[in-house]
Amino acid sequence: MLTILDGGMGVELIRRGVAQDTGLWSAQPLIESPAAVRQAHLDYIAAGAHIITTNSYSTVPSYLAKANLESRYVELTRLAGELARRAADESGADVRVAGGLPPLSESYRADLVPPDDEARPIYANLAAALAPNVDLFLCETMASAREARNAASAAMAAGAPRGLPVYVAWSLDDRPGRGLRSGESIAQALAALEDLDIQAYLFNCTSPDAIHAGMEALAKLTDKPFGGYPNRFNIPSGWTLDNDVPAEPRDMSCAHFVDEARRAMALGASLYGGCCHVGTEYIAALATALREDALVRAEA
Repeated sequence: MLTILDGGMGVELIRRGVAQDTGLWSAQPLIESPAAVRQAHLDYIAAGAHIITTNSYSTVPSYLAKANLESRYVELTRLAGELARRAADESGADVRVAGGLPPLSESYRADLVPPDDEARPIYANLAAALAPNVDLFLCETMASAREARNAASAAMAAGAPRGLPVYVAWSLDDRPGRGLRSGESIAQALAALEDLDIQAYLFNCTSPDAIHAGMEALAKLTDKPFGGYPNRFNIPSGWTLDNDVPAEPRDMSCAHFVDEARRAMALGASLYGGCCHVGTEYIAALATALREDALVRAEA
């Protein structure tokens, strides 16, 4: 059985006219339009998501500093958890909330990962702010083994009193088989976490082909649950949210997305969803396809 993750939150909020693709990005609606954040969560649940992720991807000091709001990062992260929890509870659906722990500088940039002594206390504060309202932690878009370890260690500590599971999702080089954005292999990334009780491993915000190749490798290295959630653009070297290096759109229809999920399931994946530019319609298409597949099997 496949557990369906939600899709990209930041771009979904941009599409709804309450966020921009620069500056504070998805943190802006937490300040100005929290009801829109809650509604986006509800819409992903209605589409068929079994796990929704908190809108905490840009509630980190580096993003908030663009508007001199870095002192509010704990407050806004806590609000992100509360809004997701409220949506999950109001929906009446069997859905879990994942507390998202993102990169602390820029996505995809292993060269910009902060030193450990700077990153660890921030991750500890983020995880503590999310812990009361989440069912698990998701350390996502991790570009290097060191970045993943810092986030996962904080999640393990914050979640320990309630026994919250910790999932780790790495971002891969868009070229299949090239490993993490840092250049480290999947085996090296896995080894860096071997003493932590990580409950599931994923790949995200990467091309579907790179994720598939990553899952092929991962399936040979671990017995833990695994999966992925691709995006719909390629990331060129040197990209940041606010610079003038353009991302390159990638065609991926809902049908293609569903096919990728089925390919992942054939490898043994038990988690699949979408990242940036993968909206509610993609999650709905996947949920519908899985229901139809189950009906076909039942009638066979």
